[in-house]
Amino acid sequence: MQSFSQSPTDDAFVQDPYPFYDRARAGGDLFFWPDYDLTCAVSHRAVASILKDRRLGRGAPPEFAPEIPARLKPFYDIEAHSMLELEPPRHTRLRGLVLRAFTSRRIGAMADEIAAMSHDLIDRFPAGDFDLLDAFARPIPVIVICRLLGVPEAHGDQLLAWSNAMVAMYQARKTPQIEAEAVAATLAFRDFVVSYIAEKRRAPGDDLLSELIAAEAEGQRLSTDELVTTCILLLNAGHEATVHTLGNGIKALVEVGRPQITPASVEEVIRFDPPLHMFTRWVYEDVELFGSQFRRGDRIACLLAAANRDPAAYPDPNRFVPDRSGPQNMSFGAGLHFCVGAPLARLEIQIALTALFSRLPNLRLAAAPRYANLYHFHGLEKLMVSAR
Repeated sequence: MQSFSQSPTDDAFVQDPYPFYDRARAGGDLFFWPDYDLTCAVSHRAVASILKDRRLGRGAPPEFAPEIPARLKPFYDIEAHSMLELEPPRHTRLRGLVLRAFTSRRIGAMADEIAAMSHDLIDRFPAGDFDLLDAFARPIPVIVICRLLGVPEAHGDQLLAWSNAMVAMYQARKTPQIEAEAVAATLAFRDFVVSYIAEKRRAPGDDLLSELIAAEAEGQRLSTDELVTTCILLLNAGHEATVHTLGNGIKALVEVGRPQITPASVEEVIRFDPPLHMFTRWVYEDVELFGSQFRRGDRIACLLAAANRDPAAYPDPNRFVPDRSGPQNMSFGAGLHFCVGAPLARLEIQIALTALFSRLPNLRLAAAPRYANLYHFHGLEKLMVSAR
């Protein structure tokens, strides 16, 4: 296994991580990234296989669980109830209960609302150059989350601020100040959700939070802690990832000449420049993977965006091909932890992009976009455009 060093906060890497992924992948399915002290899967076949391998999982084996500093304990105490961090049997129960509420019927019923919302935002675009992230990409997902949970849209800006603070905990650039802000945002959001849980228990509505409260399997329901963490997961994953996918995707679509928005071109948006680049796994038993030996307690990072640019899976992978066909991209993960919000994300992206480019066929970039220092996330600082 070869070793490749690269600071994840170096600006050249932040702006374009794909050349590094290409160099690392040329050395094989796996490489060692000393800046993270992690073995990384970089090919499509390795990432897909490791994500589905039940000899690995999200949670640390008990004897290898990292010690959490007291100042960060409130954040990780809440995260401990996230289905993203759990393994069966608890993951099976929690995911099953969430899917009983987060149905295809509920998601599909939002299509008209998302379309109306998209057109309303376009109607309010300012004259001249403006930031499309603030005017379009950021409002759509947070309004959708508000409507799903049945909370007033007036809280959208506050939810967005909490989400940004919480997600920063996973970024390579984090500092003690960022960690403190993440803890404060988590506690504030917990208190906010607990108050709405109490309200929905007294007077259920036609919303996802009420459905999550009512969901039951084999006599079990979600606890208040599980409800809080599930709402945080829906906010952070559903908002942060969709904003970056929309922003990165609009940039790519404009650069290649604004092709027609189809399910295939939406999937190419999701493949080409995804919002999440790294997803880690703990090794649960001694195992050989792609010619390398691993012991219980080791960790492996799956580089999702690198898998999406693997030439063995996608011919000419660094080119945006609107009608591309090929294997399932890794942007939503795979296996037990495949993103439960993937159908909603695809719906939002398809409808929002269709509205945007049908209404503004002359949309163009007004300034060269720059990516923010967010790794292992990947999203633009702003997207200045001219719409007329």
